[in-house]
Amino acid sequence: MIETTSLAEVQERLSEAHRAYRRLILFFATERPPVVEAMGDLLEAFSTNGIADSEAALGAYQRFFRVLAEEIELRERHLAGDAWRTLLLEALLADENTFSRKAALSPSGEVSPALRAAAEQDLRHLQVLYRLESSLFRAALARRERWSASEQAASPLVAWEDLRPLAEVPPGNPEEAELLRQFATAGDWGALVGDLALHYARSGSGLFRRYRAFRWVSDATGGHLEGIAHPDPISLEDLIGCEEECRVLLRNTEQFLAGSPANNVLLYGDRGTGKSSMVKALLNAYAERGLRLLEVQKQHLSAFPRILKLLRGRRERFILFVDDLSFEENETNYKDLKAVLEGGLETRPENVLLYATSNRRHLLPERFSDRDHVDPEIHARDTSQEKLSLSDRFGITITFLSPDQEGYLAIVEGLAKRLGLEWPAETLRRRALQWAARYNGWSGRSARQFIHFALGEQALEAAAHR
Repeated sequence: MIETTSLAEVQERLSEAHRAYRRLILFFATERPPVVEAMGDLLEAFSTNGIADSEAALGAYQRFFRVLAEEIELRERHLAGDAWRTLLLEALLADENTFSRKAALSPSGEVSPALRAAAEQDLRHLQVLYRLESSLFRAALARRERWSASEQAASPLVAWEDLRPLAEVPPGNPEEAELLRQFATAGDWGALVGDLALHYARSGSGLFRRYRAFRWVSDATGGHLEGIAHPDPISLEDLIGCEEECRVLLRNTEQFLAGSPANNVLLYGDRGTGKSSMVKALLNAYAERGLRLLEVQKQHLSAFPRILKLLRGRRERFILFVDDLSFEENETNYKDLKAVLEGGLETRPENVLLYATSNRRHLLPERFSDRDHVDPEIHARDTSQEKLSLSDRFGITITFLSPDQEGYLAIVEGLAKRLGLEWPAETLRRRALQWAARYNGWSGRSARQFIHFALGEQALEAAAHR
């Protein structure tokens, strides 16, 4: 609680915090998280020549409180202090700036003396912000409005320190939890600059630290990366019946992660055979080794140069994932794909590969007229060769075929064992074949759909007998 009694003392604390916010050089310079932005607006309202407009100050506080509540009340993670202090520290550890990116590129977090000095200065400014309490803002407004003791007790400025998460789940990363504790108890944040640099070296920074899967989203500025908080949890062990295809893809991906030469890959074959699932499973297998998966829709292929610019020079290694890739006769954006596969004047970053899935071996339609050269185009053969060569530009093509009946049943049996389905073997086979005949035939996808149905039926039967 704030023990100062004069409006001048309260106002000086707020003005000091406002100056600290405006003097930040590196941290939160590129993109300020909503909670940091809201704190800046709050300090602006409370500390510019005193409170000029009580309603504006009250509105700024309410907006700040709302941002805190939205972040804290529905989460299930431990708080490292109150709501504001927790979110500020978490934003600090994830911030994308020159210091964090430079530290992330060095095994020991080394940066230049000038960059280190600027970071130390910023950390001391951020510590001033960290020490802010809701009672300081309530005291400032109370003294400005000359509230009585009863009016102060009924203040519309609700204390943010009383916000609570859904559950206090302990942090999953012990090293990060210890660093948060160090910041929470340190007398001088500037002295922790080396520890923070080492954290960035170990964990990375920015969007690529917070997420492991992304999608490219088109917008008025050309597009941006959007993190996917809950990527598909499928694992390589879930992929039964395509072990040889998986072996080829894993070998190429291992080479890529090791920094060795690796190829772009086209996964081609029948629907429901596990092509997309296999690419998604790579993320869950290799995320801890720095692999990131970025999904790009076919209609966004023209954004590839912008995407590659964002990814170049990062410590992480990225697979650009284009699902269900094929082109119709009148589409020309396949030329954007060619530039990524073979490179133009600017080479593709060494930390980026392209994995695409398709139901077509040749990504562009080929007509008999292309072969007979009766097309009215003068150089029709050249156009035909351009179409046919597109899939050849992938270094590796992996073919996925639908299983036969026994292969389908083997997938069903493997998934049943893995997921805990306890039906008798004969019942399992009979019901699986009935499912395939009624729905999607023999495929890995059909097998998984059947197992999900069977697990649900098993759960209902168990509940009925309780």
